[in-house]
Formats: sequence, C-alpha cells, structure tokens
Amino acid sequence: MHSNTKTALVLTGGGARAAYQVGVLQALQLIRRDVGERRRGNPFQIICGTSAGALNGMALACQADHYELALRTMVDVWRDFRAEQVYRADSLGIMQTGAKWLALFSLGWAVARWRRMRPRSLLDNSPLQELLPQLMQVDRLPKLMAEGHLDAVAVSASSYTTGEHVTFYDCASEVSPWTRSQRMSVRDQLTVDHLLASAAIPFVFPSVPLTVGGQPQYFGDGSMRQAAPISPAIHLGADRILVVGAGRLHEPPATRPTVAEYPNLAQIAGHAMSSIFLDALAVDIERMRRINHTLSLLTPEQRAQTSLRPVDILVIAPSQRIDDIAAKHLWALPPAVRAMLRAVGVYGQGKTARGTALASYLLFESSFTRELMHLGFTDALARRDEVERFFGWGQEQPQGEATPLHGIETVLK
Repeated sequence: MHSNTKTALVLTGGGARAAYQVGVLQALQLIRRDVGERRRGNPFQIICGTSAGALNGMALACQADHYELALRTMVDVWRDFRAEQVYRADSLGIMQTGAKWLALFSLGWAVARWRRMRPRSLLDNSPLQELLPQLMQVDRLPKLMAEGHLDAVAVSASSYTTGEHVTFYDCASEVSPWTRSQRMSVRDQLTVDHLLASAAIPFVFPSVPLTVGGQPQYFGDGSMRQAAPISPAIHLGADRILVVGAGRLHEPPATRPTVAEYPNLAQIAGHAMSSIFLDALAVDIERMRRINHTLSLLTPEQRAQTSLRPVDILVIAPSQRIDDIAAKHLWALPPAVRAMLRAVGVYGQGKTARGTALASYLLFESSFTRELMHLGFTDALARRDEVERFFGWGQEQPQGEATPLHGIETVLK
C-alpha cells in the first residue's frame, strides 16, 4: 500500500550510458536497507523512461511486485553486457549495415537507384529485439497496475512521420491524454515495440512502426524533440520525482587540450547526440526553477488561480565526464565495430582520443558498463542525506501525510 504521495522515477536516454542508472538504483536500495525502512516493495508508483532509460524503467515496471529481484536482474545484465547482445557486431553484420552507410558517402549516386541496397541504419539491432522479451514480460503491466503494485508507466518516442514527440502511457486510474506544442500523449497497452522505438538512436538503429490514431507511423529515439522530459511524470500524478540522468548536469568542465583542426564526422555526430540525449533535461529543470521563483513572488490568492502545483524533485547525474571514461574502454569494442568507428573518426586513447562521445552510446561492454555502475553507486551514496529526506526513509509519519521534502520545485505540465 502507498501513501497519498506518489513518487515517480524518470530515467533519461543515452545508450550504453544508461548503465549509470543501475548503479544509482543499487545505492538507493542499500540506503533503504541501512535506514531500516519498513516499507518494502516498489518505491516508485510511476515509472517514465526514454530511450535506454525506457528499457531500464520497463524492466523494473514489469516486476513491480518483485522489485528487488527486478533490480538484481538488471544488475546482472548490465554487469556482463556485450555489444553483440544489442546489435550485430560481427564483420558480416557490420558489412551489411555500417559499411553500406559509409559507401553511400562516396557511391551514393551509384546505389541510389537500387532501393534494396539502401541501409536503414548504421547498425542492426535484431539481437536486442530477441533479448528484450527474455528479460521482461510487458504483458504483466495491466495486472500489476490492477493489483496496486504500480500506478502508471510511460515510454516516450519521436515520430519521423509527423515530427511530434509522443509519450505512450498506461495507468491504473483514468488519466486523460495531454497535448502540447509538438508533443502529445497516447494511452496504449505497451509492448516491446514501444521500447524498441524509444531506443532507436537516430541513424544508428532502425525506426519502428507503431499505430497512433489508427494510422501507422515510424518512430525513433524518444530523446529527440523531448522538450520537457519530466512532464509525463507530472501528468500521471507524481508529487515527487527522482530523475537519473546520464551526463552533463554534474560533470566537471572539459579538460582536454584544444586542438585547432576541423572536426571529423564522429565528433560532430557525438556532439549532436549529446545535445539530443542530455541537454533537454537541464533546460527542463532550469525552467522548473524559474517558474518556482516566479510563484514565490505571488500572493497565495494569485497562486490559487494558476494551474501550477508543487512537486519535489531530486536529480542524480554523473559527477565525471562519461566521454573521458569511454575513451579508456574503446579497446573493448568488437574489432569490426572499432574499424567502422575509426572510419568515421573515433580513434586514439585517453585525453587524446577523438569521437568518444559517439562511442560512449555504443559501448555495451562490461568493462565500460561496470565502471559506470560504480560511478552511479558512489554518486548516489554521496548524496545519501538528500535521498533519505526525499523519500522520507527512516522517518515516522502519519498514514497519508507527505514527508517534509528537501526542496520544492514547481512544475507547469
């Protein structure tokens, strides 16, 4: 049973960077046990995810009645991850996808007339399509929500067909769909296809067809055009939100020496992906704080006339530059993938490496994922006091009364 306070978990995108989220969740579970928290089970009534964060979120949601088991399974998967579990990393697979992409840059005029030769993506993620049904039973969600283990779950994707950002959601109670500028929501019974669509990194993985309003549309990574990453949790009724990011918010400034040379394709692509995956969250949080400050200047009567409501938010994001961590693990990529990335400008090692931002999204290798999990674990433990206050763990409170929270942010839906 939950109190009247609904806690949401928001997991952002970032490909292999999402290993960081698992480390954070591990630390939260340790803190929960250490303080002797009596309430067990799933601590998140609402789970929202985008891209790789949608995969992590759904893994928890599908076993909301066995939360600790779900978390242990996630830890085991990410700790021993291999790229070949996510995409074809063998030479033949790369030749059938990535090599064709590279050929188009020089021979596009020659192959354009043969549609069947045009590649749909840089990599073939058919291994992920086979892996996901083994890891999560998405069809359990309606039953789990009916039994009260979970209130709502949401997965975001971007439509290549209409250009809109779409949040697909399902919930136990009636929540009307919402529409904002260039973004909308659709209540639906979620499937593995929704996850594949949300995690279809632009250019890297193929788009996925989904039906919206009875019409088929092609969808790609939900981080694209995601102007308000926290919004779905608010619409689904969250009173407090834990956001686990995958970079930039708390990263130290870059220390690499400036090299006055023209950026290669990998550097440009990596910069574009970082903008897609990582920047919207910072903007959304900044917007929330500005609104909160504005509301603090209003009288109680004026505030009562607005559609805003207070929501507590805690954001945990990497304290180290993930690009620099990735530079240490380029060797772990399969040879065929390294060769393909080298062709677009990923090379070097350490601080002299180039194109590591692009590589970090594809580094589904255990040496990299384990280091990110460790970073997430230590980052969350370093904020233990904030975590305890946020959840109210170890504090006695009357049933149905919200715990005093560490800092109120006010959100416009």
